[in-house]
Amino acid sequence: MKLLDYSPLALLWLGCLPWLLACGGPPRPAPTVRPRETAAPGRPGPAAGAASAGDPHSFARPNEVVVEHVQLNLSVDFTHRRIAGRAGLRLRNLTGADRLYLDTRDLDIQRVTLADGSTDAPFTLGEAVPNLGRPLEIRLPPGAQWVNVDYATRPEAAALQWLTPEQAGSPSPFLFTQSEAILARTWVPCQDSPGVRITYEATVAVPPGLLALMSAENPQAASPDGVYRFAMRQPIPSYLLALAVGDLSFRAFDRRSGVYALPAVVERAARELADTPRMIDAAVRLYGPYKWGRYDLLVLPASYPYGGMENPRLTFVTPTILAGDRSLVSLVAHELAHSWSGNLVTNATWNDFWLNEGFTVYFEWRIMEALNGKEYADMLRVLGRHDLEDAIRERGEDSPDTHLFLNLAGRDPDEATSEIAYQKGALFLTAVEQAVGRERFDRFLRGYFDSFAFHSMDTARFLAYLHANLLDAAPGLAARIGVEQWVFAPGLPAGAPRFQAGAFARVDQALAAFARGTPAGQLATAGWSTQQWLHFLHDLPASLAGASGEPGQRPPELNELADLDGAFRFTSSGNAEILAAWLQLAIQYRYEPAYPALESFLTTVGRRKFLKPLYGELVKTPDGTEMALRIYARARPTYHSVSQAAIDKILDWRG
Repeated sequence: MKLLDYSPLALLWLGCLPWLLACGGPPRPAPTVRPRETAAPGRPGPAAGAASAGDPHSFARPNEVVVEHVQLNLSVDFTHRRIAGRAGLRLRNLTGADRLYLDTRDLDIQRVTLADGSTDAPFTLGEAVPNLGRPLEIRLPPGAQWVNVDYATRPEAAALQWLTPEQAGSPSPFLFTQSEAILARTWVPCQDSPGVRITYEATVAVPPGLLALMSAENPQAASPDGVYRFAMRQPIPSYLLALAVGDLSFRAFDRRSGVYALPAVVERAARELADTPRMIDAAVRLYGPYKWGRYDLLVLPASYPYGGMENPRLTFVTPTILAGDRSLVSLVAHELAHSWSGNLVTNATWNDFWLNEGFTVYFEWRIMEALNGKEYADMLRVLGRHDLEDAIRERGEDSPDTHLFLNLAGRDPDEATSEIAYQKGALFLTAVEQAVGRERFDRFLRGYFDSFAFHSMDTARFLAYLHANLLDAAPGLAARIGVEQWVFAPGLPAGAPRFQAGAFARVDQALAAFARGTPAGQLATAGWSTQQWLHFLHDLPASLAGASGEPGQRPPELNELADLDGAFRFTSSGNAEILAAWLQLAIQYRYEPAYPALESFLTTVGRRKFLKPLYGELVKTPDGTEMALRIYARARPTYHSVSQAAIDKILDWRG
């Protein structure tokens, strides 16, 4: 039969077959996924790009030869800021191909050998492609099942951040990696696609006295000789490869989990994150067994570019969540939820990123609701919707970047990282939940995680599974939800879920009172949570505009900002979320008493979530741009490359 005789969705399934083969075959069959008769306009067809398996961000061809296991033998050199050693790759040749293709970027490839470690395998490095690096092509003799790549990283390797003792806040230097989205190739030659899963072992030598940790089975104390051995026995995508080295201590929460941090931080971290075991219990009750053994956390130095990274067995987190009152630990719930949505069932390409993050935000809300009640979770939902609406306005209502399913070919996946995948994805799942009922939706999600555990998932296959196992039982239900519009259209569908939080009603009352002239010190704010303060700061300008009776938005006056600051000490807040929100208002309305705190914040915190809006606000005026450039010249060397890339673009930085 000609390909044109197949329905559009059947073509989707044919396009997925090489991908499934590369990932070890399809998941176990139950529940059944029935292909639908037709595919709606706008659904993705068989993916195209740099790799024949369909990932536009990888040179690898895992539908021909797939890497199944990696054995690393590495040495960490702080003096020269490089990692050097050997990556042994166990292969499965699916087609009898005579070439293996790997992803590399800024790696010095020294030698490639076969299984005996002495027989050379001819190799070539292709031309460099922006963001993607260079393909490593290795000639394979018939029957080859193993190759060894001897290599070294370069000091500028984008995944690695080398911190001096001063930058780390430690007597010793510090190293950490950030492999997501496509940076694993800057420190390990690999098939750097989320659709390819590997197990790995590693032997890592570091300076004696320092502790090395990976996304694997980890030690809890330093080795006298500085040599560590690791094993990750469950298959993971390359973006979950992780390494950290530093002067670290460990504190256990219970037999399953604990926290690593610098000695000066570890006790505070242990107190702040002590609810982690309760989160694990809540997650397991919702969606099934935790399949990764231990769940530990590592609190990194402040230059870490993200809030957290869900590296299996060892979540990396920013110290900015250590607010002192456990008010920001929903971030831990988010990273824990990734142990199911992302780590267990993984987006096949970065075009399908919403399958990782939208599911995880929804799961995070459910964990926090189980722990702290519906009112608390509803505050998270309301703030998430605020963030989503801001992101859509920033990109434009009709921007394709506001779709859930994206087309990122030719772009760095990090450029498209926004609240769209996170919050719009979670709202879509909430819309489905509201349409079918929570109990039924929970059964569906439990079945989804069980059926596709340790496999990859793309948007087309998920939608087929959703229809076959949930929506098709009620004719017209998918149309009423607007599934196609949610996934393949820009903006937000009409009727997207909205939330009310009773705790925010009290905030709205305080805002209205302040707008009417009540002094800040007389507002009823006792016992407010971080989420309530964030709602207050977010809605402050609109509240003042409403009270003025004038069209448009009345900005806060300087005396009003000073009154708020005097009453609530925003400028000296130790809560990074509150401080960042306040500093953004201070820039916007030129509240200069906050400028020293702004400069201190920008030179000590490297979290991209905070940096982008602050620098973005500064460059809206000539004076602000001058300040931003001056601060950035000093701060840039302390930022991770992920944050540098974002701020370079905002400031049009030329160095």
